[in-house]
Amino acid sequence: MQPSEKLLLYNKAWVQDKLELDNKYFDALSADQNPDFLWIGCSDSRVPANEITGTDVGEMFVHRNIANMVIADDLNILSVVQYAVEVLKVRHVIVCGHYECGGVKAAMANKKLGLIDQWLDHIRVVQAKYQHELDAITDDHARFDRLVELNVQEQIMNLAATDSVRRMWASHQMPSLHGWVLDLRSGLLKEVVTLNPPGSKNENPFPPAP
Repeated sequence: MQPSEKLLLYNKAWVQDKLELDNKYFDALSADQNPDFLWIGCSDSRVPANEITGTDVGEMFVHRNIANMVIADDLNILSVVQYAVEVLKVRHVIVCGHYECGGVKAAMANKKLGLIDQWLDHIRVVQAKYQHELDAITDDHARFDRLVELNVQEQIMNLAATDSVRRMWASHQMPSLHGWVLDLRSGLLKEVVTLNPPGSKNENPFPPAP
């Protein structure tokens, strides 16, 4: 049996499990979606959004790319953000990076890999911005971890600068923006930054607390 055929069998088992718990499950699932969350994560196969957060199908709108980037001229991510915050009206947007990120590691190594180099240049900009702080970290792995965190922080700042988020902040006082990092060594999520709409009672200072 081919690996892809196994996936089809697993799908049938998943359907059966859902129907045994609720025979109307797929009727509700196909009716509409009303997620509270937009998840912007890394494409890394070790970072499954629903599984690590305990959310069910339909609870989280998901976009993934190399190193969880929010880039100002990327129509893909901008379209996802606009649809999520203006149409679906999600209340929370999460940018989730992870330690041991291959994209961040490749950017730090400054190796030439081809087409992806243009994408990784955005991480190198983050690295250059915080080079003084990073140079003060003597341990290579700790420096790598810190750049992962700084990259998440910068993507939150980029997200806050999008027209869609600014419009919804002005009109609806939402969404809140959350920067997280998944520690693959423990499985735990770490909060790096939370940014609430300006003027809201829960508005947080920026940059984040250490």
